[in-house]
Amino acid sequence: MNSITTIMQHNQEFVTSKEYEAYLSSPFPEKKLVILTCMDTRLTELLPKAMNIRNGDAKILKNAGAIISQPFGSVMRSILVAIYELKAEEVIVVGHHGCGMASLNSDHMIEKIHERGIAPEVLTTLENSGIKLKRWLQGFDNEKEGVMRSVDIIKNHPLLPASVPVHGMIIDPATGQLELLVNGYDQVEVPSNS
Repeated sequence: MNSITTIMQHNQEFVTSKEYEAYLSSPFPEKKLVILTCMDTRLTELLPKAMNIRNGDAKILKNAGAIISQPFGSVMRSILVAIYELKAEEVIVVGHHGCGMASLNSDHMIEKIHERGIAPEVLTTLENSGIKLKRWLQGFDNEKEGVMRSVDIIKNHPLLPASVPVHGMIIDPATGQLELLVNGYDQVEVPSNS
């Protein structure tokens, strides 16, 4: 049985038995948080448990390394939508120890792209179109640097209100232990009432 068949069978049972009722919530984050974290499989259940986040508490965005590579890309757009349209009031970037993006080798990945059947002409066309694959596929030197870079991009974004705290954390993917790297409350500009 393939993955899709298994998923669809489970889903039918899930809906029929009304298990979804335990997850009903508002589209607005109860704890007014938007969290950007890594797509690492070890964090799927661990991160919410370690942060005491339940269904409906936060908007959680995931990508490789919790990286914002484009200040006007889809990740930053999602953060701004969460703040302006979905009533989030704080942002937390959570990286993790042992992140694969800290050791990502763009040359090695390009080799794998070739091995999986993508023609060299495709890569040449992308390069000629202005997409610098080596830079686009680049990770970071260490996990803390990656978190700090994403926090900096968010905090300094021209469309982010100065009153929104942007925090940075690292989680241990084995124990769930969180380390606070940036306390966004220390950097918040409180709007004056004058």
